[in-house]
Amino acid sequence: MQVYLDHNATTPVDPRVLEAMLPYYRDKYGNASTLYALGREARVAIDNARERIAELIHASPQEIYFTSGGTESDNTALKGVAFANRERGNHLITSQIEHSAVLDTCRYLENHGFEVTYLPVDRFGKVSTEALLKAITDRTLLISIMHANNEIGTIQPIKEMGAIARERKIYFHTDTVQTFGKLPIDVKQMNIDLLSVSAHKIYGPKGIGALYVRKGVKMDPLLHGGEQERKRRAGTENVPAIVGFGKAVELAKKQMEEETRHLTKLRDQLFEGIQAKVDGITLNGHPTDRLPGTLNISVRHVKGEALLLQLDRKGIFISTGSACASGSIEPSHVLLALGLPEAEARNSLRFSLGRENTEEDIAYVLTVFPEVVKKLREVSALT
Repeated sequence: MQVYLDHNATTPVDPRVLEAMLPYYRDKYGNASTLYALGREARVAIDNARERIAELIHASPQEIYFTSGGTESDNTALKGVAFANRERGNHLITSQIEHSAVLDTCRYLENHGFEVTYLPVDRFGKVSTEALLKAITDRTLLISIMHANNEIGTIQPIKEMGAIARERKIYFHTDTVQTFGKLPIDVKQMNIDLLSVSAHKIYGPKGIGALYVRKGVKMDPLLHGGEQERKRRAGTENVPAIVGFGKAVELAKKQMEEETRHLTKLRDQLFEGIQAKVDGITLNGHPTDRLPGTLNISVRHVKGEALLLQLDRKGIFISTGSACASGSIEPSHVLLALGLPEAEARNSLRFSLGRENTEEDIAYVLTVFPEVVKKLREVSALT
């Protein structure tokens, strides 16, 4: 039996998404920048996908720009706003638990004359609005806080933070890669100026994402070389992937409420079952304000990597943290920011559930998991 529980890392492409994409590889292969029929057909397909994405976040289609994914969207938002608005200031604010696509971009900007404040979080992974207010200076030009964390699932008070930024005429960006298509998002009500999304987290293809840029935001392009995406993202559009993204958004919108109930139920069954069968379990992240399908725990006296490998042998696929850091032996920067001791951070696991998971999957995990923990603790005690 195989049970995939790493949907925060990526999701399988929905068969309906793949079916929508295939014609644009075979018959409808035109370049959307050309004027003849094949090109016009591709342009219509792109426009349709753009409208679906805009509708889901209550934006205008003209405010949606296609990218290669969440990382490019984050880079474009931060670098684009920073370099285009240098006359307004040189200070950015973010949090200590952002995805590396934001943190590494901030470090890059620090090497180019910008100052960055990295806000701390509480033990649940929440950024406080009070800390944000204290960090703002007359040179602050951009605030970037993720909607929900990819490792622990904690959801941030984006609407309140966006209001703080809007009142002070500071641009506000949020990475919604983990929440887009899973939680309701309204860029107007939430005071969002820039927003990053990705297709492969919602059963769409890899290599395609989008950036929402509110009309009037001053921003430099990251890529140069063409007129595509209204001169904000040069390069021939990836039409099949864009079509797939649009279909994935259509499906996510229809299934959002049902999926939320389904994932919350399975997540709670999993956690309650683990707690009942294994001692020394600690929940990482907020107990209620977190993504429906995300469960991050620490297991006393057992290394997360050892658990991952043993569960892998049993056909259970999980993560010890962010997929982008899976090759690193360092403990998660997110868990360290929560105040966890390094040993406890190394003992962490992330289960992230998806729409195809069932109660039978959870039952199988609850059969295997206690056995694996017991064996590893016995080995640890002997060592």
